[in-house]
Amino acid sequence: MTDAAIETTALRRSFGDLEAVAGVDLSVARGEIYGFLGPNGAGKSTMVRILCTLITPTSGSAIVAGHDVVTDPTGVRLRIGAALQGTAIDPKLTGRETLLLQGRYYGMSRDAIAARMAEVLTLVDIGDAIDRRVGTYSGGMGRRLDLATSLMHRPEVLFLDEPTTGLDPVSRTRVWEEVRRLNTELGMTIFLTTQYLEEADELADRVGIINEGRIVAEGPPDELKRGIGNDVIVVRVTSHDGAETARAAVAALPGVATVEVRGDSLVVSALDGAATVSPVAVALNGCGVGVVDLMLRTPTLDDVFLELTGAHIQGDDQ
Repeated sequence: MTDAAIETTALRRSFGDLEAVAGVDLSVARGEIYGFLGPNGAGKSTMVRILCTLITPTSGSAIVAGHDVVTDPTGVRLRIGAALQGTAIDPKLTGRETLLLQGRYYGMSRDAIAARMAEVLTLVDIGDAIDRRVGTYSGGMGRRLDLATSLMHRPEVLFLDEPTTGLDPVSRTRVWEEVRRLNTELGMTIFLTTQYLEEADELADRVGIINEGRIVAEGPPDELKRGIGNDVIVVRVTSHDGAETARAAVAALPGVATVEVRGDSLVVSALDGAATVSPVAVALNGCGVGVVDLMLRTPTLDDVFLELTGAHIQGDDQ
């Protein structure tokens, strides 16, 4: 048996003429949190659905928890947990009834269900809401119950498909804490898809960045960001027209690699940000462009994606 919790080879999935997953080779170690990052339509959810045996690949192979997703889907399902987009929890049941039902699906005895429920509820904070009907839950509480449900049978591998999308910042932070606890206390392998750059940065041991069905970069977040080699200067000016006016002047400065206009901001990639900040400010002043604020920062995973593809993982609204 391979040491990997998840391993795919030349994995492909097509929908008509659209190749959603285009030959992905992937290996996720046991006990690892693997962040799968990319924009909408990049192939993230299709990959998860294949690995969870919800759809079959067009070609290639995928092994999850030592079992082939095509030839032994039952073996995979018995060993994984999944909290996917769009929960299917009955709103008429209480949280406790939901967990009890999940245990019965897996053939657990009543005593085993009670013991496991107590363990799960120490890992996932549901509180007194456990005895309320699910239909009364907030979005964040519903996500936490979905996570608890996926843990009832002690899965070896847990799939979380954009688990915090649409949640408020407080609920998102709570989910992060619970994901860390599952990994550190239980040694659980977690495959996490997300659009949130800070989520991957905060949680993942390694990330894979997917675009148009292909993995374009993979590695620890800090390593990927260091690989760009450039600092980033973000300058917010008084108008979009002002940013466009200043673009050429800033791009001509020594040490500036690229300049992008995003709304009323200039995003400047510089070889030495500290040395370039002052010339950027002087160039803007020479163009008669008013500066609202100026910030020097290190690269983000979005900068990695931009460097590789010329596009952004996140839209301007995220």
